[in-house]
Amino acid sequence: MTDLLRVRDLQVEFHTQAGVVRAVDGLSFRLRAGSAVALVGESGSGKSVTAQAILGLLPRTGRITGGEILLDDPDAPGTIVDLAGLDPDSRAFRAIRGDHISMIFQEPMSSLSPLHTVGDQVSEALFLHRPMSRAEGRAVTLEMLRLVGFPDPERAYAAYPFEFSGGLRQRAMIAMALICRPAILIADEPSTALDVTIQAQILKLIVDLKAELGMALLLITHDLGVVANVAEEVVVMYRGRVVESGTLSDIYGNPRHPYLKALLRAVPHFDMKPNERLVPLREIPHHEGRLLSPRVEAARGKLDAPLLEVRNLTKTFAARAGLFGGRAAARVVAVDDVSFAIRRGRCLGLVGESGCGKTTVSKIVMRAIAAAAGHVLYNAGDRLVDVLALQSDELAAFRRKIQYVFQDPFSSLNPRMTVFDILSEPLVVHGDGDDAYRRGMVCELMSAVGLDPRHLRRYPHSFSGGQRQRIGIARALALRPEILICDEPVSALDVSVQAQILNLLKDLQKSLGLTYLFISHNLAVVDYMADDIAVMCAGAVVEQAPRELLFRAPVHPYTQALLAAVPYPDPRRKLDFDMLMDGRASTPSAWPPPFNTDGEGPPELFDLGEGHFVRAHSHPSPARRLFV
Repeated sequence: MTDLLRVRDLQVEFHTQAGVVRAVDGLSFRLRAGSAVALVGESGSGKSVTAQAILGLLPRTGRITGGEILLDDPDAPGTIVDLAGLDPDSRAFRAIRGDHISMIFQEPMSSLSPLHTVGDQVSEALFLHRPMSRAEGRAVTLEMLRLVGFPDPERAYAAYPFEFSGGLRQRAMIAMALICRPAILIADEPSTALDVTIQAQILKLIVDLKAELGMALLLITHDLGVVANVAEEVVVMYRGRVVESGTLSDIYGNPRHPYLKALLRAVPHFDMKPNERLVPLREIPHHEGRLLSPRVEAARGKLDAPLLEVRNLTKTFAARAGLFGGRAAARVVAVDDVSFAIRRGRCLGLVGESGCGKTTVSKIVMRAIAAAAGHVLYNAGDRLVDVLALQSDELAAFRRKIQYVFQDPFSSLNPRMTVFDILSEPLVVHGDGDDAYRRGMVCELMSAVGLDPRHLRRYPHSFSGGQRQRIGIARALALRPEILICDEPVSALDVSVQAQILNLLKDLQKSLGLTYLFISHNLAVVDYMADDIAVMCAGAVVEQAPRELLFRAPVHPYTQALLAAVPYPDPRRKLDFDMLMDGRASTPSAWPPPFNTDGEGPPELFDLGEGHFVRAHSHPSPARRLFV
């Protein structure tokens, strides 16, 4: 294979008010025709800046200060074009961008225009680079929408992005990138924002289209599991430089650089030994002081019974039909007869795709929204408290016992408040202590999550994503709760920062006697954190079991699909795309008997023994594989 793209000693600098920042420093790699190369590294390593430089999309403050980006022109093989020397606004560069080199951006929610239909956005590049009529362009666009897996291309062509799920929006992005059949596709974190089953579908789609169209792929990611399933060669970046590169077998089978070894040790996987810890690049030094301990000691002395129990929880929402709500409202069942219990000091993992009802359950437990039916029981030691019946002062007192760690560390902190104000706000709201107590507690909270108390006067924007998430955890601990609800607390973080936060949560649980409801779509993360796991799909708990039992003998087809969709950081253990049921794993009507919707009434939870329950119409056999 010939070198379609060769990057030699690339240097990219940003000129800021604080001075010159070199984002890419002497980067070199090659991309051969039809091959797949992965650029791997944490946020800030220079991966996305490299892609922007190749496409001539650097911000105004960025410029290429050295090196070459050599493209073998697909229209004239043997003719080499140095993209680093071309004016990004020139006609020559515009002829290359979108036609010969295309890019899938990271976030489909913000990369698509909400004001234009999917058909108009996908066909835009086609009309810019190909002389054809509107009718011909429409036919080509419909064919591309079919190729990327839209079930109804005609409907998708005329629809707007907000009418589709995240997975279908990402498919629209892929269609936009491939409409001109480019020689090179740059995929910048194409599956980071997606559920694990949707991610597997998108990865399969990219691999299949790469083979069908014969294009080269430059994959940009921090997920070593994704790399193991897609790439052929790997380039590992750290602070703008290449620290190691090689074939897939070399990188995973014989890593040499300490940074790469550390990345591999930071990835949670299903083969971890009991009590084995993730090894982040930088461990968080932390300690808890005297102010956090008294209430915890009292909590440990209470009865050994479930601390929180959810019984037959149901929630429906009204969805207005018609543009102005003129027709009758449709009822959407978001939570369907959900039951589970969490014992004191343990962690229950609540797993499922976006839209399955996980967060709705957590909001009902917090009394942020009202339930249609069911009970939430809190064990106060001497009595069981029905949380859904609490009013006024009793409800305020309960809310001290249970706190929330949000998914997005960027939007969950007020940018106009200092860290001191953020951490002391719960104390002020609940009237805890005087000024001296609050100052002491805030300093202790900072130490508990491994942050320097001297930074209390800073604002959230001056911290990294992982540090912001630690601030969110500290805020949740301010009232010394017994229960923490962690809603996807690491999904927006790099793999090494993810390991830091997961280790911190485990340490805090042990030292403070906390009980966790841990919500995630990533089973590998839940495997590391949880003692018991409940799997949700379409609003219902479809399987529940202790962690070891669930991963050793999953019975429900949806649980099996979730397990099959987790990319493992080992090229010898590729994703089994056949286990994903062609994208229908989360569709109850597609499940085989006795799990499907057969019209004979709602299914029920069957006890398989040892705390293992599965939702079905009749008692299933745990031994047989339930996929076809």
